[in-house]
Amino acid sequence: MSQQAYIAQIGGVPVLVLKEGTQRAFGKEALRINIMVAKAVSEVMRTTLGPKGMDKMLIDSLGDITITNDGATILNEMDVQHPIGKLLVEIAKTQDDEVGDGTTTAVVLAGALLDEAEKLIEKNIHPTVIISGFKKGLDAAIQYLTKIAIPVDRDNIDVLKKVAATSMHGKISETVKDQFAELAARAVSMIKEQRGDRWIADLDNVQLVKKHGGSLLDTQLIQGVVIDKEVVHAAMPKKITNAKIALLDAPLEVEKPEIDAEIRIQDPTQIKAFLDEEENILRGYVDKLKSIGANVIFTTKGIDDIAQYYLAKAGIMAVRRVKRSDIE
Repeated sequence: MSQQAYIAQIGGVPVLVLKEGTQRAFGKEALRINIMVAKAVSEVMRTTLGPKGMDKMLIDSLGDITITNDGATILNEMDVQHPIGKLLVEIAKTQDDEVGDGTTTAVVLAGALLDEAEKLIEKNIHPTVIISGFKKGLDAAIQYLTKIAIPVDRDNIDVLKKVAATSMHGKISETVKDQFAELAARAVSMIKEQRGDRWIADLDNVQLVKKHGGSLLDTQLIQGVVIDKEVVHAAMPKKITNAKIALLDAPLEVEKPEIDAEIRIQDPTQIKAFLDEEENILRGYVDKLKSIGANVIFTTKGIDDIAQYYLAKAGIMAVRRVKRSDIE
């Protein structure tokens, strides 16, 4: 219902409550529209499920084409305008963030529940009564799922692989699904840890590094940390076993003075003494690192050319300008 809402005239002047052109729907009509929108979005998603599920081809305003059957991707690309449609997009996003799978199911289930709710509303059953019924249904569903659930041993890689492969279905090429499931299961089993009486796998401990040029089959799991940086000097060792790593948050360079300083030199030998002192400072840094037994150095700052030379001479591998997050 479209209308301009006015409060009774005060002193002959009408008072505008809602701005002009506001659309207003209420009662059964509003419920009907909301349910219709939700069912329309749900219908789009429904056909992607099952063995005969179809992919969707989405073309955006720039003409870019996306082909997918992943629920969250479809809803993101669809650019839904209606507020109820946006709510369903949020359902899919939340499901994707929390679980990583089941986005389509969540939206289709919401559509099916609203379809049933519509029939009950037509029988004059109040929405709050329907919601309390849904809550009882939820409790019953959780109870049943708990009853039929099979306990999984967290060290059983084969079962974890099956779980990973199921959630990858339709998101990745079927030819590499088994390999990726194996990598995912092994990665999670590496980072699992017990906190109190619960086992936790903190996914922030798994880093994904993307490289151009290879195929999906070139993907590998590395037990450690991958830092995508070049070694600073060609003469430094390229491989070190049993490394003792020094993590620095300071430059291996001669510090510049805080204020603008001017040094006046009368004698040419003073220049040599000045440069020698700079070299001695840098050599002192390297000697100190060598004395504690470090053979690999990661720093968030720079490394001077002279320091690089002495580090290479000492057989120490060094990497500069490493991201702070990697250091941490």
